[in-house]
Parts: sequence; C-alpha cells; structure tokens
Amino acid sequence: MLNMEQARFNMIEQQIRPWDVLDTRILELLHRIRREHFVPENRKAMAFMDMEIPLGHGASMWPPKLEARVLQELHVKRSDRVLEVGTGSGYLTALLAALAAHVTSVEIVPELSLMAKAHLHHCENVALEIGDASHGWEGKYDIIVLTGSTPVLPKSFQDSLNIGGRLFAIVGEAPVMEAKLITRAAPDVFETVNIVETCISPLQNAEQPERFVF
Repeated sequence: MLNMEQARFNMIEQQIRPWDVLDTRILELLHRIRREHFVPENRKAMAFMDMEIPLGHGASMWPPKLEARVLQELHVKRSDRVLEVGTGSGYLTALLAALAAHVTSVEIVPELSLMAKAHLHHCENVALEIGDASHGWEGKYDIIVLTGSTPVLPKSFQDSLNIGGRLFAIVGEAPVMEAKLITRAAPDVFETVNIVETCISPLQNAEQPERFVF
C-alpha cells in the first residue's frame, strides 16, 4: 500500500504538475479516485506510468497527465451534463462524474462497457451506453469529451453543445495531432483553443478526410 501511495504521489508531482495542472480540486480528485482500480489486472504495475495503457479491443487508457490536463481545461461545474465518447475502463468517466451533474458515456465495444460498469457501480450519476458515437450522439450537453483521436472533427459534436458548452477533441493523424478545446460562445459562434500537440489511439470508425483517388 505504501508503494502504491508513493507511486501515486510521484505521478502527480513528476508527471501532472509539470504539465501545468495546478488546480487543487483536480489534484485532490486524483488522490481520491484510485487509478489502479481501473487498470486491467495484468497491467497493474503500469497504473501510474506516463504512457497509454492497453485495454484490449484496440482501446487504451490515456496517460495520467492528459487525463488531468483535460479535466482542468474543461472547468467542469456541478451543474454540467457531460457526454464522453469512448468509455474505456471508466476511469475518466469516474473523474468527470465526481465533478459534474451527470455523465453519459458511450462505448462501441460491449466488453469494455461491461468492464467499466463493474468499475463504476458506485457512480449513481453515470449512464453507460453501447453504440457508435464517433460521429455524434443524441442530446445536448455542457461538456463533450472524445477519448480517441479523430482525423476530422464532425460538426455534429459542436451542434450538440449548449451555449457556453465545451468540447475536447484530439484532431489529426499520427504522428502529429492537436488537442483542441472548443467553446460554444453563441448559437453560431465557436471559439477554439489549441492546447497541446499529442498523439493517441483513434476512435473506431472516426470520420476520415476526403482523399484524392488517382
């Protein structure tokens, strides 16, 4: 247990703080919600490493610093309704649920959704859905998070934001992708901030750019 707590402390101090995550609310949350409980049993030793952790079925957990940075950039409020595209292990779902009013999380792989359900049994404000949300999902939301990258960002996600809503997406193709925060300032006004360059696994069935055929 002592080694686990030391590893968690090191993760926060050596990975997350240097990535400009200084919001005490987020840092306290990372202490409280145990990341190791959401990692596959055969990869427990990787729980606090600065890397993507494979979950199977082509999915991965984000590196810890990316999870923390996204939470800080989104400024999640207790009144927010959240859409998460790609449930994975349910760890980011749990973090969002601790901050927001409600989280709808959609996973295309039934086996992953079932795994997340076991991890999230204590979260009463989470609805887990199985389906393909790579091009959007029904409803209006204050926050939308895409946990896989997409070469092209479908407009449907922006249209699903409430006024003042925030969308986080990693857009582009390997080796260079851009993490973007898009805010709906007015019905037809969207403000985009490029946060950081990164590279993560793509969403299944992500929208593709039109390509010339010779």
